[in-house]
Amino acid sequence: MAIKPLSGIRVLDLTNVLAGPFACHQLAHMGADVIKVEARLTGDLARQLGADHDLNKAMMGVSFLAQNPGKRSITLDLKHPKGKEALRRLVRTADVVVENYRPGVMKRLGLGYEDLLKENPTLIYCAISGFGQDGPLRDLPAYDQIIQGMSGVMSITGAPENAPYRVGYPVADTIGGITAAFAIAAALADSKRSSGVFIDVSMLEAAMATMGWAVSNHLIAGREPKPLGNDNVTASPSGTFRTGDGLLNIAANKQEQFEAVCDVLGHPEWKKDSRFAERQGRLQHRTELKTRVEEALSSKTADEWWQLLNKAGVPAGPVYTVPQALDHPQIASRGMVGTFSEVPGVGRDIRLVRTGFKLNGETPSVVHPPPQLGEHTAAVLAELGYTDSEIQEHIKEKVV
Repeated sequence: MAIKPLSGIRVLDLTNVLAGPFACHQLAHMGADVIKVEARLTGDLARQLGADHDLNKAMMGVSFLAQNPGKRSITLDLKHPKGKEALRRLVRTADVVVENYRPGVMKRLGLGYEDLLKENPTLIYCAISGFGQDGPLRDLPAYDQIIQGMSGVMSITGAPENAPYRVGYPVADTIGGITAAFAIAAALADSKRSSGVFIDVSMLEAAMATMGWAVSNHLIAGREPKPLGNDNVTASPSGTFRTGDGLLNIAANKQEQFEAVCDVLGHPEWKKDSRFAERQGRLQHRTELKTRVEEALSSKTADEWWQLLNKAGVPAGPVYTVPQALDHPQIASRGMVGTFSEVPGVGRDIRLVRTGFKLNGETPSVVHPPPQLGEHTAAVLAELGYTDSEIQEHIKEKVV
């Protein structure tokens, strides 16, 4: 039987686009009952985003599909008094509320943390924003690219000749979502908790918290991080190298790994070369060493060198495209990609990635596909005690 550690936990997802939906997406995979509360007519903006134009028009954009399986969708007008009351009723049944409005928006609606604590004194309330709930930038809007630029991530991405460069996927949004999910799970795990918890997630700080060595080299060693392209800042040869056919990543971070590279490439003399014999020398003469390594690698393909280097204990691997990575048996055999059949609103099967871990050998998964806008409104309102006539009145009055 699959483990669902958050079974019985109800999460209200009031978020849009990526960071918040991704956080709640992780909680859904852990078994939480995630109810996505969306704007009455437009829903989550991600419903209109993605590479399939027809799905965007159908309000089931690929960007939405990727982050929302396993959730139930209801629509509420949170500016309408009856919409506010419906949310308050929901909060009484919930364990967690997650929102990513600009700081202060929920409070102005009368639905902020202090307001909702009156409905549920032990509520976990997670607010995700670009810069956090206080500070001089708190009121500014922020998307992933803004955070990548302001965190310093872009300044160290790319090569010296083309940096700053944006990371090729929304890394700041995703890190913000993972950070929120971790904080929520930690709050839920506190068996001694008897009061509410307010979680303030700053995407800017979450991104910087993952920058590790780049930040610490500046704070501790006084060295400003610089873009190095595909080279590793701490070791050489460690980076991406051209072969006779294809690119190969090599990570010879230890002395014995460098010496194994020399042997595999047929150049044991490099081990005694004064420029390369020690780690610091290899860093100082990185360009000369890389030129020699690529000359030697030109005699075989990336796949051939990959096997030879790994056999010698040197971490190495080919550089794949996304389709190549998805098709690899390592991914295909571990349940990383799940399939939903004949998804309503989509009209065909869809394949989506799951989580990056297993519990007792099983990949966490959800049963239900991403929901259509408002698909579960009537059912959820009925669970809250609304009668059929009251639900019809809400529809007539454009509350839902």
